[in-house]
Amino acid sequence: MLDFAIFAVTFVIILVGTVLYLYPSSRRASGIPGLNPADEKDGNLQDIVNRGSLHDFLVSLHEEFGSVASFWFGGRLVVSLGSMNQLQQHINPNHTTDSFETVLKSLLGYQSGMGSGANDSVIRKKVYESAINNTLKNNFSIMVKEVEKLVEKWKSFPDAQHTPLCAHLLGLAMKTVTQLALGEHFREDAAVISFRKNHDTIWSEIGKGYLDGTLEKSSSRKVHYERALSEMESVLLSVVKERKIQKKQTVFVDTLLQSSLTEQQIVEDCMVFTLAGCVITTNLCAFALHFLSTSPEVQDKLYRELQDVLGSDPVSFDKIPQLKYCQQVLNETVRTAKLTPVAARLQELDGKVDQHIIPKETLVIYALGVVLQDSDTWSTPCRFDPDRFEEEFARKSFSLLGFSGSQTCPDLRFAYTVATVLLSTLLRQLKLHKLEGQVMDIRSELVSTPKDESWITVSKRS
Repeated sequence: MLDFAIFAVTFVIILVGTVLYLYPSSRRASGIPGLNPADEKDGNLQDIVNRGSLHDFLVSLHEEFGSVASFWFGGRLVVSLGSMNQLQQHINPNHTTDSFETVLKSLLGYQSGMGSGANDSVIRKKVYESAINNTLKNNFSIMVKEVEKLVEKWKSFPDAQHTPLCAHLLGLAMKTVTQLALGEHFREDAAVISFRKNHDTIWSEIGKGYLDGTLEKSSSRKVHYERALSEMESVLLSVVKERKIQKKQTVFVDTLLQSSLTEQQIVEDCMVFTLAGCVITTNLCAFALHFLSTSPEVQDKLYRELQDVLGSDPVSFDKIPQLKYCQQVLNETVRTAKLTPVAARLQELDGKVDQHIIPKETLVIYALGVVLQDSDTWSTPCRFDPDRFEEEFARKSFSLLGFSGSQTCPDLRFAYTVATVLLSTLLRQLKLHKLEGQVMDIRSELVSTPKDESWITVSKRS
């Protein structure tokens, strides 16, 4: 099953490059309908660039050629699957995949553990997941405290004041993730601000620069990126050494220290968690509040559930599973926003989808953003409708795509918890209102984000 879902052109480039290096004999043609290479050297790379993102390119590809379509990256064939039926056919016999964490480590130049056996990789993945799960349980009160600070701030605003979602929620995500990942040192705003500066630089260059080579062409940008990466690693290493001496067992890094991972592997996993955790959490929360502000009936229904389950008590970790409709709201947020629009796998053996043969060592793209908007799977797919997840078919489809259930990406599971705390605290005290005339455009890259800042207004509940 999928355990990750955050790929964009950048990831495909690195994965394809690795595959071409390891499997140069796998450049076989196929009868699968699709584009011919526009350029002998680059294949359809320029077509992807012209569309603006891999997701937008895949939308047009599947509109033209159907649910199983092909294109070329350099001299290599790539097959994209764009419907639930075809994805299910491919997922079931192919149980292994490179996780998002592995690909992100490759982007960052990390090699420890890359060449280890399958058993070592599984163990390391379990340690990573266990560390996140333990962190959520042990530090839930910190999460609640940070959310309450934000809500108190919003309560102080006049009713007509415009509230910038992305800016405020990035601050919330950054403070929450750093404290839960690295400890109490990041309770201080100065430490978080310094950390955020390097975080933003690293994530920005991961999301651009590799595709068109602009990072390599700009020596100043490359120096800036490498300095930010070095400073971030230095901070993480310092935290690892400090926590090792103190032998605390409360946050993410502490669980890693109890394992057999090397110091370098622990730094790498902390880097992945802090990078991915902040971005995914920010955008899940921002999209959820935006959609709720445009759907008063959904907001009211969620408010009633929160009152019924929690009353006037603060949300607790044990109560979260009882918030069924809140889970539906977050599921529908991920689906409507196409929060993580693309995933990929390497075809290990010759395979078949419908009547199409997929040759061994072909890169197979899961066009999740296309599938999440497929009218054959989702009725009125562009409508924000959490009630659709009352149906078992919708829940099973979502789980199959890796967005819920036991195979959920641990970073997304973390984001769901933060978002649940935010909604359960905020909506019992404030109402969300949309700004007339504002339309949220979505940029689908590594993680779907609003193209521009999204604004709402809030008012106190009587």
